[in-house]
Amino acid sequence: MTRRLTLLFSAFEALLVVAIGVAIPLVPLTILWAAQFGFAPDWAIFWRGAADVWLIGHGVDVTFTLDPATASSLGTAGAGSPVKITIALLGFALLTLLLGVRAGERVAETGHRVLGGLTTLIVFGIASAGVTLTAVNGAARPSIWQGALLPTLVFAIGLFLGVLREGRERGPDGAGGSLRERIDDARPQLRAAVGGALRAGAAAAAITTLVSAVAVALLIAVNYAQIIRLYEALHTEVLGGVALTAGELAFLPNLVIWAASWFVGPGFAIGAGSHVSPLGTALGPMPTIPLLGALPTGDLAFGFAGLLVPVVAGFLAGAAVRPILVRVLDETDAPHLPALVATALGGGVFGGVLLGLLAAASGGAAGPGRFQQVGPDPLAVGLAAALEFAVAIGIGLAASGRLPRLSRRGGSDRDR
Repeated sequence: MTRRLTLLFSAFEALLVVAIGVAIPLVPLTILWAAQFGFAPDWAIFWRGAADVWLIGHGVDVTFTLDPATASSLGTAGAGSPVKITIALLGFALLTLLLGVRAGERVAETGHRVLGGLTTLIVFGIASAGVTLTAVNGAARPSIWQGALLPTLVFAIGLFLGVLREGRERGPDGAGGSLRERIDDARPQLRAAVGGALRAGAAAAAITTLVSAVAVALLIAVNYAQIIRLYEALHTEVLGGVALTAGELAFLPNLVIWAASWFVGPGFAIGAGSHVSPLGTALGPMPTIPLLGALPTGDLAFGFAGLLVPVVAGFLAGAAVRPILVRVLDETDAPHLPALVATALGGGVFGGVLLGLLAAASGGAAGPGRFQQVGPDPLAVGLAAALEFAVAIGIGLAASGRLPRLSRRGGSDRDR
């Protein structure tokens, strides 16, 4: 593919990702505009609403201010004060990440990885900034710099992963060898320890998150009747119910991360002064969001058993990583114990950082007053996960084979 076609193709990929993300909230809002409001209001209002939802989905801060008439009709003190929403609907960020991976793979196939990747990233950033600027108005004002940067950052991560996954050979644009090839040139022992730590930490965090997703699904199924009652209490029309459900689906990744924070130990809060953790649940007044009806209430008789989830996840990750690590160390006749200890510590730190970052992304301010504090404490989640993962990965490394060699000459048997 020529450079000119690569530029056009890459720009189209970026615009397509932005269009898909914005269209998800825009389509139901447009149907609502036509079916329920009879085309009467200005459609630009619904466009700005869809843009705000898409931006919030990537962690962009949006400040909402009610007009004086609406604020006075509510009869609530401080209703007219600006309210900053900082919590992200991570379903949109996850979609952008996955579409970014797909775009990276398609760009790498052109043979111009650097040129295509930079073009895609620049066009996406310009489009994201454009969406942000069109959403600015008196009632809702998104942060302009965040609107240009944060969605682009999420897309860039996916784009990099896609290019790295697909582009393994030198392209005609003169790009160097793949990152994998450069890593392979590093010292074998160091590469084995670092690679083992990254794999173990990522696997431990992934297993914990997977179990959390299953737990959220089970809670929704078990509390389905309560969720339906909350839907009925809202008295939404069909289109309103569809829009609400779409928003809840975008919020599901947040709930999965909150469940992971619960399993790790610190739990999460829904409003200042509340907590949901293995030790018990204490909730104040809650917003009428049907999906929140799935939250556990009161003390769980065996809540502490949930703390075993990250421990088992770390153990399985350590046991899975050990054979590869030991094989490399045996081939280089390197001592096992220092590498295994470094792998356990590094895996714990990396897994803790991953869960801490996810916890930070999943929480924030979701409304006025006490709802300025919603979600887990990322520092507490990261530290607890790092400690649990490090210990569990170490046990998994030690339990999946015979005792490690203490020195280069210590032990004559290869640990398979």
